[in-house]
Amino acid sequence: MLVFLLALLAVSGISATLNSQRQPRVLHEKRTLDPTVSGFIQTRRLNSDHVVPLRVGLQQRNLDRLESLLLSVSHPESPNYGQHWKPEEVVDMFAPSHETIAAVKNWLIDSGLSSERLRLSPSRGWIAVNATAGEVERLLQTEYYVYEHSSGAEQFGCHNYSLPVHIREHIDLIKPTIQFDHRVAAPKRLKKRHVQPSTNVKTNGVTVSSKTKMSLDNCDEIITPDCLRALYNFHYTPRETKKNTFGIIEFTPQAFLEGDLDMFFANFSPSQVGTRPIPVLIDGAIVQHIEEDFNLNGESDLDLQYGMALTNPQPVQLLQTGDIVEGAGFDNWLDAVDGTFCTFEGGDDPEQDGIYPDPLEGGFKGPESCGIIPPPHTVSVSYAQDEVTISAASAMRQCTEYGKLGMLGTSVFYSSGDDGVAGNGGVCLNSTLQPVDNGTVFNPSFPSTCPFVTSVGATQILEGNTVNDPESACEEVIFSGGGFSNIFPMPSYQAAAVKGFLKNHPPPFTHGEFNDSGNARAFPDLSANGANYVIGIDGQFGLVFGTSASAPTTASIFTMINDARIAVGKRPVGFINPAIYSEAFKSAFNDITIGGNQGCGTPGFTSTNGWDPVTGVGTPNFERLLLRFLALP
Repeated sequence: MLVFLLALLAVSGISATLNSQRQPRVLHEKRTLDPTVSGFIQTRRLNSDHVVPLRVGLQQRNLDRLESLLLSVSHPESPNYGQHWKPEEVVDMFAPSHETIAAVKNWLIDSGLSSERLRLSPSRGWIAVNATAGEVERLLQTEYYVYEHSSGAEQFGCHNYSLPVHIREHIDLIKPTIQFDHRVAAPKRLKKRHVQPSTNVKTNGVTVSSKTKMSLDNCDEIITPDCLRALYNFHYTPRETKKNTFGIIEFTPQAFLEGDLDMFFANFSPSQVGTRPIPVLIDGAIVQHIEEDFNLNGESDLDLQYGMALTNPQPVQLLQTGDIVEGAGFDNWLDAVDGTFCTFEGGDDPEQDGIYPDPLEGGFKGPESCGIIPPPHTVSVSYAQDEVTISAASAMRQCTEYGKLGMLGTSVFYSSGDDGVAGNGGVCLNSTLQPVDNGTVFNPSFPSTCPFVTSVGATQILEGNTVNDPESACEEVIFSGGGFSNIFPMPSYQAAAVKGFLKNHPPPFTHGEFNDSGNARAFPDLSANGANYVIGIDGQFGLVFGTSASAPTTASIFTMINDARIAVGKRPVGFINPAIYSEAFKSAFNDITIGGNQGCGTPGFTSTNGWDPVTGVGTPNFERLLLRFLALP
C-alpha cells in the first residue's frame, strides 16, 4: 500500500508539472542588447545541474494608481498639495496582494518546486528559490547559455522567457534571466560594468587664469555663481539649514578634490573655504584620489562647487555610490534612501547596478547599503544612460521608485544629456531601435524619460549678450538632450504642453526618427545655463559645458525654495513637474525660443514658444517661482 501511495503521489506530481508546462504562454521579457555588443561570445549551454539563485519579482498593488496618487500631493490645484506620505504608508499601498503571492507560489509548486524551497522576502516583494538550470529552463520555457569574454570572464543568461498567461499579471520580472552582468576587467586598473551611468560634462580644453576678469560683464564667456544669480533672479540666503536637505549623487571612481573646492571657494565664495560636503558612502564607496584627471574629477568638482556655492551655507550631502572595483548604477543610490527598494521586484539589476557583497578581488564585501539615510528633499544627478541600454521592466521598476520618492516629498533632478537627440557619444538607433553606426533614429536618455523625475536641459548666453538678454538652447560644445521616450507613456501633467507643441510646431521628421505617436513621455521639463562654467579642476581653473552643470544649478534653486517653505511652516515642494507645467507657473519661467538640439544627422528639434523638446518650459525665475510656491499650502 505504501509503495502504491508513493507511486501515486509521484505520478500526481509529474502530472501537475506537465499541466503547468502545457498552459498557454506569453513572452514576458526579452533582452534589449545582445552580449556580443560588449565582446562576449556565446560558447555553450549552461549545465542543467548548475544552481541558479532565482528571484521572482512580484507585481505590486496599485501601481496603476501611482501617477494619480503622486499628482494628489504635487499638483498645485489639488486640495492635498504638500501632504506627503510616510514611508510605511507607501510600502503598504504598493505591497503585493495575498492573491498574487498565493498564485505565484502555487505556480512554482505545480511546476515541481516544493514549497519548502520557496522563501518570501520580508517586504513581500519577491520569492526566492535555488533551482537547477534545467528546472528553470522548464519553468520559463527558455534556454540558458554561457558567454565568454576575451578576458576569460564568463557569464550566463537567456535571450527571453515566457510565463503562463494566468500568471503574467502577478509577476513583474524574474532574475537572473535576460539581465546580463557585463562586468569584466577594463583596460585600466579599475573594473567597470558595461552599462554604467555616464557623466554629462565636457570641456573645451580652455584653462582660465585666476587673474582673468570674471564678472557680470563677461558671463557670455565665463559663467560664475554670480552670473547664475543674475540670470535667474536668484538672491537668497537659507534660514532652515538644519531642517532642509540637499543631496548630490556621484558614482565612484568620480571624486572631488579638496584643493579644487578651496580654490573655487576662495574666488567665488570665500566664507566656504575649508567647507566640505557631508559624505554618505554607499556600498563601500570611497572618494578616491588614486587617479586624478578631468575624467575622474570634473563631474564631482562641478556639481559640488556650484551646488554648495549657490546654496551657502546649506550643508550638502555627497551620496558617493559604489566601490572602487565594481562601481554602481542608479538603483544603488535609490537602495540607500529607501531600504525596501533593495528587494523591490527581485532586487537590483546586475547589468545596470553594482551587486554587493562584491565578489571581485578588492571589492566591498559588506552588505548592500539599504535605507542608510532618509531621502534628501532635493537630489541632483548629473549622470545618464541611453534608454535603449535598459530593459523596459528594469526601467519601469526604477521609475516607480522615483514616483514613490515624490510621494515622500523628494524632488529628483536629472541632466537630460549632451548630444541633442542622439545618445551618449552621439550614438543613434536603427529602425529596430538598436544602436548602430550612422543610425538615423533618435536615442532618448534615461532616467530623463521617466515621467517621475525632472529632466533638465541646457541653455547658453549668446556671444556678445549679457545676463539681461534672452538665452538660447546650448549649441556650444554640447547640445541639450531632448526628445520622446520609447518606453514610457506621456504623463497627464505635460499632455497639454506637449500635444500643443506637436500640433503647432510639428517636427519635420516623417521617417520614424522619433516616437511620434503623440502619447510618449517627452523631455526635458525645464532648463538652465550649461555653457562656459568656470570650475577648479586638478589645481587650475577650466571651462566646462553640459546639462551636468544645469542640473545642480536647478536643484540649488529648488533647494532654496524648500528652505523658504520650511521657514514658514510648510513642507518641501516634492515632485515639481505638475506645478511647472501648470498655467499658474507659466510666467515663472523664461521661455527659450532660440536654438536646437541637432543629432543623428539632423537639425534635431527646435526651440520655440512654450514647451519644446530642447529646453522644456524654459529657465527659472527664482523670485517668481518663490512667490507661487509660497502661495501653495
